Amino acid sequence: MKRILAVWMTWLLVLYGVFPAAGQTPKLQVGGEGEAAAVWSGAAEAGWDGKEESGETEAAAGAGPEASQVEAGPEVSAPSAILMEASTGQVICEKGADEQRSPASITKIMTLILIFDALESGKISLDDQVVTSAHAKSMGGSQVFLEEGETQTVDTLIKCIVVASGNDASVAMAEYIAGSEEEFVKMMNERAAGLGMAGTHFADCCGLTEDPAHLTTARDIALMSRELINRYPQIHDYATIWMDTITHETKQGSKEFGLANTNKLLKMATNFTVTGLKTGSTSAAKYCLSATAEKDGVRLIAVVMAAPDYKARFSDAVSLLNYGYANCRLYEDREGLPLPELPVTNGVEEAVPLIYSGTFSFLGTDGEDFGRVERELVLEESLTAPVEQGQQAGVLRYTLDGKTLGELPVTTAKAVEKAGILDCLKKVGRVFCLGAAAGK
Repeated sequence: MKRILAVWMTWLLVLYGVFPAAGQTPKLQVGGEGEAAAVWSGAAEAGWDGKEESGETEAAAGAGPEASQVEAGPEVSAPSAILMEASTGQVICEKGADEQRSPASITKIMTLILIFDALESGKISLDDQVVTSAHAKSMGGSQVFLEEGETQTVDTLIKCIVVASGNDASVAMAEYIAGSEEEFVKMMNERAAGLGMAGTHFADCCGLTEDPAHLTTARDIALMSRELINRYPQIHDYATIWMDTITHETKQGSKEFGLANTNKLLKMATNFTVTGLKTGSTSAAKYCLSATAEKDGVRLIAVVMAAPDYKARFSDAVSLLNYGYANCRLYEDREGLPLPELPVTNGVEEAVPLIYSGTFSFLGTDGEDFGRVERELVLEESLTAPVEQGQQAGVLRYTLDGKTLGELPVTTAKAVEKAGILDCLKKVGRVFCLGAAAGK
């Protein structure tokens, strides 16, 4: 009787969705930016057994609803992964992308964003000399063995962070920029929030921490990776270094130290160009990777979290990137249509020049014929003064076979002030003079 009751209860749970039915698995979502546009599932294709590893995952707050099923994605062994196109931010496929996990040294991507932010603002320069503190020297894990009191340039420390994943170099830069690692971590979390990284909380600047609250998601890693490579493309100059050396100048004298890139994907045979980006591994995080690549003008970001071993993270990334390049083509319009000047009513000037706000990109995944893309300029008839610089005046609309692909904003190139009484009198005077001249 107990056995019959147990079977009956099990089937009730399956029917009401508490447990997945036999043969069902978690799903690899395939779709667009933000919420996924489609879903892929299948135990045989994904290599999943439908179970999460104990203690390794936690659902991220605000995870979006599941979307409808479409074509299959690539097989990956890692429990969390995502593939994103860099220029549009469109998600091509994903698996457990919103599950919070320890990122290990992938953390350093945000550290690098803040370093390049400081460089861009002029707060620091590449030639600045950074002094290593006792706290920075004390870092374990992957390091370049900086000594207390040793100085290195910002440029060298960036190289140490990107190539050798130096924890000591990361802390040295954090202290140089913010005064302390604690203050720098606050900046990291603020920057993450600004990028919409809802599933992320940083507790240190290098990922060595054992704090269980130090978590992120594959989606959030893709977001910060995209920010780094789009805003600071010079990161690829560091991320593609295979081997290099730095020189330690200490009280004990001068000695060279070799740097070897932890991203072995750089030397793997692929049909695309690997351009970065960052590896990470700890006992808690397992093996993580944010890989960036380029082929035929398409730049992809493949993120793998909690892979079972270091080979699996690279093979998973290759599978994702191969899938992306086999199925995706990028349409870009860098010029647009010629823009007229737009009439201005009641302004000190009668018209205002227009410009495009950026360039238009569309990622095709269905073999679209981009030669049939049509462009339509849709503008306001006129604008009423005062007109602000950057004020939207219309859009350039892109369609393919009757379907709208997207729109590119058209904005004003400068401001136009509202005309006063004197301006109006001047206009009347000019019209009168022109009329008088024409009557002669």
